[in-house]
Amino acid sequence: MQAFQFQNPTKLMFGTGQIAKLKEELAPYQRVLLVYGGGSIKRNGLYDQVSAILHDMKLEVVELAGVEPNPRLHTVHEGVKLCREHDIDFILAVGGGSVIDCVKAIAAGAKYEGDPWDFMTHRAAPKAALPLGTILTIAATGSEMNGGSVITNWETKEKLGWGSPHVYPQFSILDAEYTKSLPKDQTVYGMVDIMSHVFEGYFHHDADTSIQDGWMESILKAVIETAPKLVQDLENTKLRETILLSGTLALNGMTTMGVRGDWATHNIEHAVSAVYDIPHGGGLAILFPNWMKHVLKENPARFKQLAVNVFGVDASGLTDEEAGRAGIEALRTFWKAIGAPSRLADYDIDDSKLEEMADKCMKFGAFGGFKKLERADVLAIYRASL
Repeated sequence: MQAFQFQNPTKLMFGTGQIAKLKEELAPYQRVLLVYGGGSIKRNGLYDQVSAILHDMKLEVVELAGVEPNPRLHTVHEGVKLCREHDIDFILAVGGGSVIDCVKAIAAGAKYEGDPWDFMTHRAAPKAALPLGTILTIAATGSEMNGGSVITNWETKEKLGWGSPHVYPQFSILDAEYTKSLPKDQTVYGMVDIMSHVFEGYFHHDADTSIQDGWMESILKAVIETAPKLVQDLENTKLRETILLSGTLALNGMTTMGVRGDWATHNIEHAVSAVYDIPHGGGLAILFPNWMKHVLKENPARFKQLAVNVFGVDASGLTDEEAGRAGIEALRTFWKAIGAPSRLADYDIDDSKLEEMADKCMKFGAFGGFKKLERADVLAIYRASL
């Protein structure tokens, strides 16, 4: 494995009733920007709980509602403006990964004189950020315990990831009760996203990584075992807890200590959802098996390991490549069985904008840690996904 440094400053508070710790965490602050999405937290009662705590603490609260599923740059701008107008000293994200990603950009943007889009386009890096915390309502992105974020510029039709150690949440409250109201489709997209984050780390060429591989395989198997039960019993708190913790562990940096993953498929999907505004998890379900097939020959043994250890493929008499293909098909079958899409046509996407999306993927040149992808590779994966 490679040499590495690891530090994760986020305090994770996991389990039923952890919202009681919110008052203690917010005690040092006076002016809070409360950020949330489309209103589900009002329907499930979480908004009232949070508001009551903030009111009891006599904090000055400013609200930013309506953060989009693919959070927009203009919403980040609005949040930065509110922070400056009201001298905000803490930002509280209540929602899923999109809300948290938006808050991270707001927190860094509030301490930056230029346009926060500079962070996404690598023109600048944050040197400071307002402190932030999260109350998670969707198991998916892992944004509750990392410094990453993805923002969409709807004017340029670009969706770009960025990250900074300055935007790790100070704390994250994870109570599975707040995820029970999620509909089946969002639950499925979240589980696909979780598995995809593991895959992005799993496909590497580093040696002597049995510990990291074991962690990642365990997370994948936990999701595979839990997902079919959960889609049939959406209000099962214990099942929700398993998925909730899986999402955090999939992308808090622990599983990829000492390895260099890939991250090409996320880049390819970001271009699709930037143009068509589809659910990120849905796009990943379509694209990941086709990326796998495209790069299989790069390291067939790695794919065989996934097939055997995670999907239980009997590799007797099979070459590494044959076993790897069986594993890819097992993944595709599993995702379809829990209700994930399998073709771009499922979102009425045809071949008319493949060239445009491929161009967006190449904004920073060839990409991918497992196999460097050029524009022709991207187009081949898109066409295989139609």
